[in-house]
Amino acid sequence: MFQDEAGFGRINTPKYCWTGGKRPSVPCHHIREYRYVFGAVDPISGDDCFLVAPQCNTVGMNVFLDTLSKQYPNDEILLICDGAAWHKSGTLVIPPNIHIQHIPPYTPEMNPIEQVWREIRTRGFRNEVFKTLNDVIDRLCETIRSITPDVIRSITGREWILSLF
Repeated sequence: MFQDEAGFGRINTPKYCWTGGKRPSVPCHHIREYRYVFGAVDPISGDDCFLVAPQCNTVGMNVFLDTLSKQYPNDEILLICDGAAWHKSGTLVIPPNIHIQHIPPYTPEMNPIEQVWREIRTRGFRNEVFKTLNDVIDRLCETIRSITPDVIRSITGREWILSLF
């Protein structure tokens, strides 16, 4: 499985949009409230595991690893991560059925979960202002649930990954 984290919040950046011949009016605001999503996806099966957390750190990563381990208790999981500090922390608690490997530094293109984050942003976070952080969390959870295993396979199943496994 390929693992990463992404932040979602009330600050937004206007995106291109189609209009009916009129100049679009896109709401925008800069309220710096965020929640983070830890995620792991399997490009072959389309399996996934996501966890919304208040912070992106070793504590959150430990909770995510425990959640992932419990979601797939009978599987040995090779978890491919980037080089974030909390992926290599001395206080990281790695369950026995999870084995972590790291991609080379500065190579996000090698981690296909990056396309999942883009899909979530496209589906649920385009040109919208959220009144509260709870509205962001609700939309985030709703959008994650809308992504099927077929979608995960189609956007993460790169030839070099599929040929390895």
